[in-house]
Amino acid sequence: MSANIISEAELIKMCAKGDRRYQNALYNQFAPKMMAVCFRYSRNQQDAEDTLMEGFVKVFENISQFKSEGSFEGWIRKIMVNTAIAKFKKTNPFGVIINFDKIHYSIASDENIYDQLGAKVLINMIQQLPPAYQMVFNLYSFEGLKHREIAEQLGISEGTSKSNLSDARTLLKKMINKTNQFEIAANNN
Repeated sequence: MSANIISEAELIKMCAKGDRRYQNALYNQFAPKMMAVCFRYSRNQQDAEDTLMEGFVKVFENISQFKSEGSFEGWIRKIMVNTAIAKFKKTNPFGVIINFDKIHYSIASDENIYDQLGAKVLINMIQQLPPAYQMVFNLYSFEGLKHREIAEQLGISEGTSKSNLSDARTLLKKMINKTNQFEIAANNN
């Protein structure tokens, strides 16, 4: 493969033929963006890297099925999200119960509370959510899925999806409020 810029169609064609140089080029082009996707669905860096690798294996195994309908990047992203969902289903049973009575700090009322944080801090907080809440929150907030679609993807009821999203938002608001209280106290000292 030369230093010339190749078309997406040529890249896909050569990857489908199993050309490692083109597969490497595709990986290098899309891995940073897909790592960000995988990281949101993971508990830590290692889990995200594992999901990324599993996802790219699926991309290369199925690349000949891409029909050039829609965005190639979107197709890869869907594979990454589906890989994360599959890993989640294998390792995390639903039914995680959180005892909100044991959490003793007030809930912030601002609906745009997520705007107050940097992306890294928010992603870290999302990763601290119970796995079921994290998955539903990500699918709803970042992927734009409806509760019916989330329920179908995860094998749960729509009500469970709605409840998990509500609980995830409540926990995130509490984490954000706690962070804000800590920052206020630090600034006053």
